[in-house]
Amino acid sequence: MPERRREQPGAIAGTGMGGAMDLAASEATTLEGAPGGPGGAKDTGRPRSLWSDAWRDLRRNPVFLVSALVILFLVLISLWPSAIAPGSPLSCDLAKAQDGPGPGAPFGYDGQGCNVYTRTVYGARTSVTVGVCATLGVALLGSVLGALAGFFGGAWDSVLSRGTDIFFAIPVVLGGLVLLSVVTSNTVWPVIGFMVLLGWPQVCRIARGSVITVQQNDYVQAARALGASPSRILLRHIAPNAVAPVIVVSTIALGTYIALEATLSYLGVGLKPPSVSWGIDISAASPYVRNAPHALLWPAGALAVTVLAFIMLGDAVRDALDPKLR
Repeated sequence: MPERRREQPGAIAGTGMGGAMDLAASEATTLEGAPGGPGGAKDTGRPRSLWSDAWRDLRRNPVFLVSALVILFLVLISLWPSAIAPGSPLSCDLAKAQDGPGPGAPFGYDGQGCNVYTRTVYGARTSVTVGVCATLGVALLGSVLGALAGFFGGAWDSVLSRGTDIFFAIPVVLGGLVLLSVVTSNTVWPVIGFMVLLGWPQVCRIARGSVITVQQNDYVQAARALGASPSRILLRHIAPNAVAPVIVVSTIALGTYIALEATLSYLGVGLKPPSVSWGIDISAASPYVRNAPHALLWPAGALAVTVLAFIMLGDAVRDALDPKLR
């Protein structure tokens, strides 16, 4: 009889395909005890989701951390501006008009003798309020209409697509000049309503395309085959997997809406005095920029930093949520 070859324990592991795989016992133990291995300490037994991977990437992204800190600071001073700004933004002294920095006024005074530092701090409240409310309104309206158009299709999809084409043809600034010039209210709500009216078509198209892409996946087809209702399929299976592009676009658009509010206020059709807005302060300081440049540079700088922070945040979120960039 032929001599049977003895195998050392752990030295040879059959592959099941006619070959062999060398694996030492110590190496097998190491793999089993690795953090990501079958017996690792961090193995939770649950599959990693897109959102968990995105959050892990965001925490390691310095662009996200810096922009998030800037936005957090803006939110805090918007909620409690009196904590860091002395006095009232409407308290002015003409005797100090166009004066430079001094005690209690590190940014100097504007043409009406108002404290530029105080008005810049209080102006953050208006910008953050307009940006957040407009973004929520646009995201909600555009997502609902786009999801319904992409899911049901047919005549609803055709009518909505032609409607978005009409809104895309309206210039934003020109539309603001026409629509807001007839509004007499001096609150932020007409400006927010105008932004929602002209901003939803972009989110609608993105949500529609995302829903059309997601509903072609196998798990959606399986839910249909099992008899799930259309509302359950849309809310439980499609919406959670189609919302990522909407979040990315809305985050970037938030900074755009803040800049749009400042532009409309600068042109005199957005917020109007006695409201406090960076656009109003920039408009008021423009005629005497040579004599008192500080009155224009500080609100303009605050506006630029705020818009840049939201755009950077949106770029970081896009990089984290886009699987193609991994």
